[in-house]
Amino acid sequence: MKIAIAGGHGQIALVLERLISDAGHDAIGIVRNPAHVSDVEQTGARALVADLEQLSEEELALRLRGVDAVVFAAGAGPDSGAERKLSVDRDAALLLAEAAVRLDIDRFVMISSMGADAYDPERAKVPAQNEDDVFQVYLRAKAEADANVRMRRFRWTIVRPGRLLDTPPQGTVTVGRTVPRGSIPRADVAAVVLHALLDDSAVGKQFEVTSGDTPIPAALNALG
Repeated sequence: MKIAIAGGHGQIALVLERLISDAGHDAIGIVRNPAHVSDVEQTGARALVADLEQLSEEELALRLRGVDAVVFAAGAGPDSGAERKLSVDRDAALLLAEAAVRLDIDRFVMISSMGADAYDPERAKVPAQNEDDVFQVYLRAKAEADANVRMRRFRWTIVRPGRLLDTPPQGTVTVGRTVPRGSIPRADVAAVVLHALLDDSAVGKQFEVTSGDTPIPAALNALG
């Protein structure tokens, strides 16, 4: 399987690219900055330099020929403003979805955010007034991107992790449509995405995920 990951230099994406490569599949990390190519290649993946805030869907589709599945793992980052929450966390996801449709790529995995649908519409507006409002715009961007993916004829999976940690993976999680607030190592999120890609148990599922006591394969298989 050839899998393209938008946001290919992100911390989750770099782990995922190595996991994909180690599993015997082909990973393509989409990066905006050419300086990030070597980091992606060190995972065993191929780097594709493409700015999702600048390309058209046609241009992106040309670059993704031969891909079997896509993962959206991009994000504007914690220090970005409200405008980029929409242009990256929402609009870049929609661009990837449109390009996938053009190429008849039907497998789409979205890395979203816990609580995305609970944003405050009155505060999730641009321009944002303060840091808390920027976070509401971020949740809005994720919610709107997720909704767009769900309405398409993809074999989609939407993963909504809790607070992200840089600690070693545990390999065990709690998943559900909603789960209590919690945290999860980024490496475990990557492992959840890999399992979702390689196993059809999570197709058509949207779920929140935090650290827990259930091995990742069993947790996803129990989604029902």
